[in-house]
Amino acid sequence: MTVVALRGGAVSLALDASGPGLPRVLHWGAHLGAADPEGIRLAAGRPVAHAALDVPVAPSLVPEPAAGWRGRPGLAGWSPADPAAPSRAFRLQGVEGGTFHATAQGLALRTQVELDDHGVVKLRHRLTATDQPFALGELGLVLPLPPPATEVLDLSGHWCRERSPQRRALTLGTWLREQRRGRTGFDAPLLLVAGTPGFGFRSGEVWGVHLGWSGDSRWWAERLPDANATLGAAELLQPGELTLQPGDSYETPWLYAVWSDRGLDGLSAALHRHIRARPSHPRTPRPVVLNTWEAVYFDHRLDRLTELAETAAELGVERFVLDDGWFRHRRDDTAGLGDWYVDADVWPDGLHPLIERVRGLGMRFGLWVEPEMVNPDSDLYRAHPDWVLGAARLPPTWRHQQVLNLAHPDAYAYILGRLDALLTEYDIAYLKWDHNRDVVDAPVHAQTLAVYRLLDELRARHPGVEIESCASGGARVDLGILARTDRVWGSDSNDALERQHIQRWTALLLPGELIGAHVGPPTAHTSGRTQALSFRLATALFGHFGLEWDVTGAPEAERAQLAEAIALYKRLRGLLHSGELVRADHPDPAALVHGVVGDGEAVFAYVQLTSSALPALAPEQALVLHLAAT
Repeated sequence: MTVVALRGGAVSLALDASGPGLPRVLHWGAHLGAADPEGIRLAAGRPVAHAALDVPVAPSLVPEPAAGWRGRPGLAGWSPADPAAPSRAFRLQGVEGGTFHATAQGLALRTQVELDDHGVVKLRHRLTATDQPFALGELGLVLPLPPPATEVLDLSGHWCRERSPQRRALTLGTWLREQRRGRTGFDAPLLLVAGTPGFGFRSGEVWGVHLGWSGDSRWWAERLPDANATLGAAELLQPGELTLQPGDSYETPWLYAVWSDRGLDGLSAALHRHIRARPSHPRTPRPVVLNTWEAVYFDHRLDRLTELAETAAELGVERFVLDDGWFRHRRDDTAGLGDWYVDADVWPDGLHPLIERVRGLGMRFGLWVEPEMVNPDSDLYRAHPDWVLGAARLPPTWRHQQVLNLAHPDAYAYILGRLDALLTEYDIAYLKWDHNRDVVDAPVHAQTLAVYRLLDELRARHPGVEIESCASGGARVDLGILARTDRVWGSDSNDALERQHIQRWTALLLPGELIGAHVGPPTAHTSGRTQALSFRLATALFGHFGLEWDVTGAPEAERAQLAEAIALYKRLRGLLHSGELVRADHPDPAALVHGVVGDGEAVFAYVQLTSSALPALAPEQALVLHLAAT
């Protein structure tokens, strides 16, 4: 008997690797201490039911119909020479720690399973065609659920309303989510969670998975009549998109899996510690940002932007980001994408005068780009219409733009060259990297990998430059893109009321320092709501704080309030960006309580979102003290 037992933090993962088939998970959950491996195997044994197969059936790391699995198969595909051949049956060939090697007819499989010190499991597969082509449909990443996990939570949403939670009972059958957007999506599940009935932020036993992938995806929770249940996710491949020739390999994205016996906050705590431990995680204090979009839009005048920069510096801003409108032909959002040259009509001396003033004021300079897109009204499109993804049959435009096919070598080389030239010529410390449309009716596997290569190459050439992942706001939030970027834009909505929910649920996966959160003008650009400055400030404080507002026109009293809030953020950001997130399961749905607890200090917010239906509010001070203590 071979039981591979992995332990990290308060979590144990035990796998039966005795063969002859693929390993199966015996336990994923609470730390098992010094439990005997044979005892673990016996405890995880399953009975043989009447009117069923004569052997017990449980999911392996790649659930196989050949082994009797009747749920979603882990591997879907076929040999083009014999598409009607029976499904593959893998046989285990070797075990090296948490890495497993197996073979089947014409295929070799390597599975990596890791469990870090924070209790986060990482899982991925690498499939290689050995002696014949193999048309790959799907290669899933699957972990089992125990019987008590009877409720499912995931997130959905739309533009300016990202991260909306939804719950349902995990009854018999399959709960399936598919993202066919070419990017992660406003409605991405983010973290698919199953748990005990009524689990909340601070209570219940929960299991969750996240797929670190920025393209199309599938996520599922499944419960079968034989008492088997699973959580899984996979890259969603289009039919015929990927055929492996002999010697070719396909590697899945990483699946991140977490368990907690103290509710959703326990999942977030493990994920936040894991993310903060990455070598690429930002190590310097997150600077106060001013982004120019809602301040000036396309009105790029040096005098106006210089005044804005001077006011920003007086308030304590540390990074000044010039948004859309600086490049050729870009006087509105209908033209110019792809023409990544500074517009000489608007900037006759280039961006140098503005950058020199920004740097002279003690701030770093950032620039907006959207490298994956092209406007049909652009010099690039007129010269190279064949560089558009889906050029043979163009999909409808979205924000007057199409997608540039970065898997095309010439298109890739052009974009890399232009961005490299900008970063070489100008003192740019930060790129706001946008992605303002879904990809329609086109395969995106190669496109997603090309975007990853592009980001990796730029980071290698310009290691000091930070990059934000923005995608119409929060439509590309995942650990695949964040392996190459330094924060995400939480949402295009700076409406603080909407942002309270968006940031609360984005933090299910990400720590606050990775979530861009800005103070907008008194009346929100996206919703038309008018809100007090104190509410807007308190909302942005719990993310990566910034401004998106023409503060040159703000009254003196509000400027003083802004400067005070910026000073408070600078004083608290060490705690906010290292402490543990706490979210109350508040008895009144009209209110939210959340905070961050560090070593001997804490900061909390009580937020009244609407009038309460209850005649009296709970004693908030006692609630906050209780949360901090626990």
